Amino acid sequence: MKLLTQTLLLCLALALAHRNTDHDDDHALPNRCDGIEFDAISPDEKGVTYFFKGPYLWKGFHGPAHPSNESFQELDDIHNIGHVDAAFRMHDAENLDDHDHIYFFLDDKVFSYYNHSLEEGYPKQMNEDFPGIPDHLDSAVECPKGECGANSVLFFKGHDVHVYDISTKTVKTKTWDHLPVCTSAFRWLEHYYCFHGNNFTRFNPVTGEVNGTYPKDARAYFMSCPNFGHGGDYKVPKCSEIKIDAITTDDAGKSYFFAGPIYMRLDLHRDGRHAFRITKSWKELTNGVDAVFSYTDKMYMIKDDQVYIYKTGPHYTLIEGYPKNLKEELGVEGHVDAAFVCSDDEHTVHIVQGKKLLDVDLTATPRVVTQEWPLPLSDIDAGLCDAKGIQLFKGSHYYHYDSVATLTLSRIAPHPEDITSEMLSCQD
Repeated sequence: MKLLTQTLLLCLALALAHRNTDHDDDHALPNRCDGIEFDAISPDEKGVTYFFKGPYLWKGFHGPAHPSNESFQELDDIHNIGHVDAAFRMHDAENLDDHDHIYFFLDDKVFSYYNHSLEEGYPKQMNEDFPGIPDHLDSAVECPKGECGANSVLFFKGHDVHVYDISTKTVKTKTWDHLPVCTSAFRWLEHYYCFHGNNFTRFNPVTGEVNGTYPKDARAYFMSCPNFGHGGDYKVPKCSEIKIDAITTDDAGKSYFFAGPIYMRLDLHRDGRHAFRITKSWKELTNGVDAVFSYTDKMYMIKDDQVYIYKTGPHYTLIEGYPKNLKEELGVEGHVDAAFVCSDDEHTVHIVQGKKLLDVDLTATPRVVTQEWPLPLSDIDAGLCDAKGIQLFKGSHYYHYDSVATLTLSRIAPHPEDITSEMLSCQD
């Protein structure tokens, strides 16, 4: 009898152990590379993007899942439903008390967080903060003035889009039957994305219009997954190993650096920095660039002996008749290492070739080299001129000059400075 009892206890222990193992497996962290339909997506005030699914979230475009209550404890403790319906980061520069706060929507409640701390007085009923907006939303996304007619929030429920004017607290409802039901929505790098299933569709936030071939797989664009990639397969190098081909800031204030087949936007740090293939925005440049400069709402992109000129705007458009020969367009022959314009008032592009600097008057017809200067250094990769002066990039270092005059009069190169992660989003 004793032996039978011990045997039964052993069997029971094994069964419990087996059940507990299954239980642990059931609660293994989800992998978004398996294909996930997100409940909500929102950046925080520092530009880190959070992807939510059930009781889990992902921080940024790569990395494992984490329990969401580790970052936003009250969502689970107070509401205890284990998921978020919708979320967005407020853009209201006129009201700094709300600007950059993250709003979460769960059933008929709204939560406001700043620095991952729940604001006093929350959660509230949705109609206290957003009168006229239905509860149990599918998704939400902010739309700043300039991209929408006024600082607004787009709330999605089914195929209806409720456009909420932040300042007047008025609502206009539209029906966009052509869009899938958006289980999450995301504004990123001035574009708007409707996520559905494991796919997304980009849309115009005013008209709902969809241009291009959609849907596309989110795993190829918004996360690092094996066998997926569009430029996201670009491995961020260490700052000590980085090497760029070109860098520029256009007249609209958009800053970019280019390296091999990819580019990265630098000025939108609040959205997080991410690499894309150059052909995403400049489809004709299939082999990268040698030098880039901006002048009078145009971007000049040089590769080998060809110059591509793009009209700037919401999208870059190649001007008819381009590319043209480098000699024909700028009066320069040979490989261009770097190029930069210091201001529109100067109307001069400074072109680095080996150990010389060539000045070309951009108002002249035809354009010719007006001045040639010796340089105290060679093998420059890229150049940028802005309010801080001139930076000439060489490998993982850069050389700073206060002005063109300082550069052209120098006979000894200044001490090289290290490129930092704040400058080019490399790894320290």
